[in-house]
Amino acid sequence: MECSIRKWKIEDSATLAAILNNKKILDNLRDLPFPYTEKDAVDFIHATLQADENKTYVFAITVDDIPIGSIGVYRKDNIHSQTAELGYYIAESFWGRGAGTSAVKQTCRYIFEHTDIIRIFAEPFAYNTASCRILEKNGFICEGVLRSNAVKNGQIIDMKMYSLIRP
Repeated sequence: MECSIRKWKIEDSATLAAILNNKKILDNLRDLPFPYTEKDAVDFIHATLQADENKTYVFAITVDDIPIGSIGVYRKDNIHSQTAELGYYIAESFWGRGAGTSAVKQTCRYIFEHTDIIRIFAEPFAYNTASCRILEKNGFICEGVLRSNAVKNGQIIDMKMYSLIRP
């Protein structure tokens, strides 16, 4: 499925709240409020629009200009200043249709063409095979398993470390 990436708009807040009011999505992300309210969405969008444009690159993933998810790349600092972390999610109704793969491809291309970042990494939960597959389809290499690396919903879980190096 073809999708596009663009900056978030305040008008997207209701759609964003609807996407994130899904426990199946939230169970694969870092902790966010549940239920996820329109105020939470407005706060997130405001934060992305006010973020340092040299450190934070956050985009709405859209189909026909309607948000179906979000993707972000977050630059690290100090000796890791040319390294950035990738995170993303897709609305459940679009799972398995290629939107995640397309969005990751577009975002990584944008980062490598418009910044000095040389390494993008992602740390999906080890059980999130769909997210791991999206990364692999985009050339990310699994560097290993981060054992007992997070506590999510009261469970200690492993994460995988994936990276993509600037071509």
